[in-house]
Amino acid sequence: MAGAAAAAAVHSKQLAITAPTNDSTFSLASAQNSAGIQTLLDAEREASKIVQKAREYRTKRVKEARDEAKKEIDAYRAEKDAEFKKFESEHTQGNKQAEDEANKEAETKIAEIKQAGKSGEAKVVEELLSAVFEVNPHPLD
Repeated sequence: MAGAAAAAAVHSKQLAITAPTNDSTFSLASAQNSAGIQTLLDAEREASKIVQKAREYRTKRVKEARDEAKKEIDAYRAEKDAEFKKFESEHTQGNKQAEDEANKEAETKIAEIKQAGKSGEAKVVEELLSAVFEVNPHPLD
């Protein structure tokens, strides 16, 4: 029986080790675990809020950067358009003058040709009529 009592004593010590004997200790540990879990959940929610704010801020900054870049591009385009129009107006005037001079010269040459045609018109008509009415046959070689 001594062996059975010793075995029961060992078994009861094992139970004491494995099973809590005091309900208040178990409640305290459970409450601490619950509080720890709640703290972790709160931290996770806070981290999610921080990440969401960071995403919103990044989205806002990307949009602002896009708007700023568009304004810079529009300003640059307006500047280059103004430069081009200035360049074009400066060089078009030179071309316009050259074009006007070429037109005047062409009109002068056309007038000279017409005048030459009118002054030699009678002689040309006379030579054509004489070639038609005065036939001089030549033998073919």
